[in-house]
Formats: sequence, C-alpha cells, structure tokens
Amino acid sequence: MKRVFIIHGWEADPESNWFPWLKKELEKKGFAAVVPAMPNSAHPDCAEWVAYLKKIVGRVDKDTFFIGHSLGAITILNYLNDLAAGEKVGKAILISGSNKNPGFPKLASFFSVPMDIAKIRQTSDSFTVIHSDDDPVVPIEMGKEMSDALQAEFITVHEGGHLNTGNGFFEFPLVLEKILEQ
Repeated sequence: MKRVFIIHGWEADPESNWFPWLKKELEKKGFAAVVPAMPNSAHPDCAEWVAYLKKIVGRVDKDTFFIGHSLGAITILNYLNDLAAGEKVGKAILISGSNKNPGFPKLASFFSVPMDIAKIRQTSDSFTVIHSDDDPVVPIEMGKEMSDALQAEFITVHEGGHLNTGNGFFEFPLVLEKILEQ
C-alpha cells in the first residue's frame, strides 16, 4: 500500500492548513495518509523530530511518499540524509521550505546537521519543490536554491504567501496532483 507522510511545520499541527483536506483526499484514492503531530511544535528540535519520524515511518520503499510544509521540508531532508545507503522513497514534495535557515535562531538545529545533498538526491527519483513568489517567511530564492541543489522540479505559486490557511490554503489540489503523478 502506498503511504504518505505529511509533515507540518513550526507551531503547526495535523489539523493546520490544508493537511486534513489532503489526508482525506489521499485516503479516497487508496493511500494510507498520516499527518503526525510532530513533538514540541512550539519549540522544535531537529534530532527529536527526525527520531520521531523514523519511529512512525519504519521501513521505506518506492511506495513511501513525503510531503513537508515549511519546517517539515527540512525535516524530511534531514530524515532522508539519515537513510542507509540504497534505501529509496517514492517521492518528496517540499513546500514553502528551505535547506538553509531563513533567519530563525530557534530553528538552528534543523540547519546545523551536515547534509550530503548528493546522497539525498539518491534517496528518490522524484523531488518537487513548491514555493510562492511572495512568501514572507521563506523567500522564494531560498526555495529555488533548495530545488537546484536537489535537481528538483520547481513550481511557483503566484501570490500564495506561505501557502497556508493564513493565505487561504484550506485545500491544495496541486499537491494532490503531484502525488498522483506516475
């Protein structure tokens, strides 16, 4: 069975943003969709988040997919960086995120782990980065840099802000479409 893990960001939870909508839509399509409540969302720690993700995901394969919003994107990259050689996932969709700290000292642990981008690129044949051209939290240039490093498909959403409910994103059909693509 295809499994999708939707990882929220800083100060968010499984009921935030478009996550409940996407989970429901994926389940209608036969996916097992999980939106875990990442630990200590108000005071996140990378090691804690990655360890928790490892625990809930278990073994990965080509039918394991990841979607990360904001801090969830770098969490996924840190998780993939820790996979054993030869382990691969189906897809990683990174939304409103960056592989460099956009200026939040409280989130330093997520960006201080040495990342082997070449190794991360080998963990999946499909990386997609989705970013808004007016994101006030993570500038689009940072999303483009991450996309370039991953050799990912880059999709720009016009005037979408941080692509969350504060900008009207209660549903996100583009993300569903990208997961369903073969």
